[in-house]
Order: sequence, then C-alpha cells, then structure tokens
Amino acid sequence: MATVLQDVDEAAIMAVLDRVPDPEIPAVSITDLGIVRSIASNPTRVLISPTYTGCPATLAIEQSIRDALDHAGFGHVFVERVLFPPWSTDWISERGRERLQAYGIAPPTSGAKAACPQCGSMDTHEVSRFGSTPCKAQWRCDSCLEPFDRFKCH
Repeated sequence: MATVLQDVDEAAIMAVLDRVPDPEIPAVSITDLGIVRSIASNPTRVLISPTYTGCPATLAIEQSIRDALDHAGFGHVFVERVLFPPWSTDWISERGRERLQAYGIAPPTSGAKAACPQCGSMDTHEVSRFGSTPCKAQWRCDSCLEPFDRFKCH
C-alpha cells in the first residue's frame, strides 16, 4: 500500500491557530502568547508548549486547537505537547504584549516595576506572587489604586 504525503500549508494552519483564543485570557490568541512553537512535518504536527508544565488550561488549549484544525479541514494534523525547552515569556509576540496591556494585564518585563495597564504609572508594587492564574502575579497601582495582574517573567 502506497503512502500519500499531504502537502503542509503552514501559513494556513497558523492562520487557523491565530484565531484560537487562550482560554484564560481570551483577548490574546495562543500564537500571541507563543504557545505554538512550530509546525513539524512527516507527520504534520502542531508543536505547543504550555506557559508552564502544570498549567491547568493545557488540556483546554489542546482541545481548542484540535477543534479548530478539524473545523478547518486539518484533521490529519496532530497536536504535540513539547516541554523542553520550557516556554518563556520571551515568546510572547509584540501584538500579544499590546493585547495583554489593553486587556488590563501588565505584560512581562525584566524590570522590578510594572506599568499600570489602567493609568500607565510605574508607581506600582506586587501584592502577591499568586494572581488570578498561576502564570500571573497580583499587583496594585499606588497612583490610581487599581489592582491588576502581571504576567510572571520566566
């Protein structure tokens, strides 16, 4: 029996994945967050890395990817979880950082301070290392007094 190799249209697959929202932060897509690492071939696979190994949203993300691929006619494409090297906040796209900010979440930075996503002030401080999800910390702005999440750097 002959094996038929299907051409991989990476751009079309990425366009589908670009419309898959993160289940915890629907303002950003899984491509914005850098969760999608690449498209591999033979067999065709979408390689993904969760924002951290124990992320509770991983299964929901994988199911959303599967559903989106199936709906777009890419039922032959597998979804493969890759844990090494681990996901890094460096993988968040510039568009993703802008969308996080607009959604009210301070994007990760290497500095000790975070800009308040409400008023832009740098007069902020961390309230708790644990935020609304495990990948975020709870912060507060000392200027406008609003609480906000900040993506943890890693």
